[in-house]
Amino acid sequence: MRILIALLGVLVVFALAYLGSNNRKKIRYRPIAVMIGLQVILSFIFLNTPVGEAIIKAISFVFDNLMNYAGQGVDFVFGGMANEGKAPFFLTVLLPIVVISSIIGILQYTKILPFIIKYIGLILSKVNGMGRLESYNGVASAILGQSEVFISVKNQLEYLPKYRLYTLCASAMSTVSMSIVGSYMELLDPKYVVTALILNLFGGFIIASILNPYTVNEEEYELQAEEEEGEKQSFFEMLGEYIMDGFKVAITVGAMLIGFVALIAIVNGIFKGIIGISFQQLLGYVFSPIAFIMGVPWGDLVHAGSLMATKMVTNEFVAMTDLSSQNPMSVRATGIVSVFLVSFANFSSIGIITGAVKGLHEKKGNEVASFGLKLLYGATLVSILSATIAGLFI
Repeated sequence: MRILIALLGVLVVFALAYLGSNNRKKIRYRPIAVMIGLQVILSFIFLNTPVGEAIIKAISFVFDNLMNYAGQGVDFVFGGMANEGKAPFFLTVLLPIVVISSIIGILQYTKILPFIIKYIGLILSKVNGMGRLESYNGVASAILGQSEVFISVKNQLEYLPKYRLYTLCASAMSTVSMSIVGSYMELLDPKYVVTALILNLFGGFIIASILNPYTVNEEEYELQAEEEEGEKQSFFEMLGEYIMDGFKVAITVGAMLIGFVALIAIVNGIFKGIIGISFQQLLGYVFSPIAFIMGVPWGDLVHAGSLMATKMVTNEFVAMTDLSSQNPMSVRATGIVSVFLVSFANFSSIGIITGAVKGLHEKKGNEVASFGLKLLYGATLVSILSATIAGLFI
């Protein structure tokens, strides 16, 4: 039964992507089949084998230590502000982003990250049948983040046609930034976070290959990663910039959480007063059919649907905190929903990505704005696909 529901889920995702495709005749099915196969294999490895468990433990160990080290800096500045035994979300979950961001900056400055991103992207391009730039961007998005990644390809933006720009933006919305992975692991089981990161990388290419198929002339669009002369920063200039960038992300996420959580509480109160159920419960009924095709057990459908809708309407942090604080679901439902939540697929991301591109190239930013809703549509399908595949092994 579990396999049949998963097959149904994959077919529904493919059908929805096919309906939204801008050129169905150019869809190449062989790379899509290969990537689906890789998703299934990787899900099995990460969720059901000792090797996968060891990898996840190693990654979790790294981030646990980073969060602990970050806590020393947070305690130095904010020590004594928290009540004894309490763990304020901003101090323990968001502020460590500052430290992880600085480490990413160091790896970027020393050319370690660009090397890794470039060659993993090159290998991926052989698998996904897409251009090197798209493959590079997919890996870079999962490390640098949905706005910062466009700085690394700013030399190409001016020359990119609209269809290639869509794929780059879709990758950025389908993944998450490595700087906030540690924060996710504070709220979700690390194995679901790591699994989602890998599945979303391939899922982004799969859905883009159906929604937005095309062939690339690599000679026309060479990947340029060199820095412009005169822009080389000193080490401490770079470090200060990345620290401030991390702090801005923490503050931004914190501000959005304050606003969104309060607004949801207001809307929930209004709906309860009028129709007797909260707005989130209502959305839960709307999204429950999607939760069903992902493999969520019958008794958890409404709760799961509510969390999925909350993530789309607000952001993943709001939904993750709800998942960890509300009435618990079954282990299977929690795992599937956790995988779904690990992405930037929400309405606010349309503005973030549009603003990031517009800051680098006005005209291209306007192009991104024109297909913003289609970006969210594709990125949501990626999340559904990843959760469905992972559900086979949870």
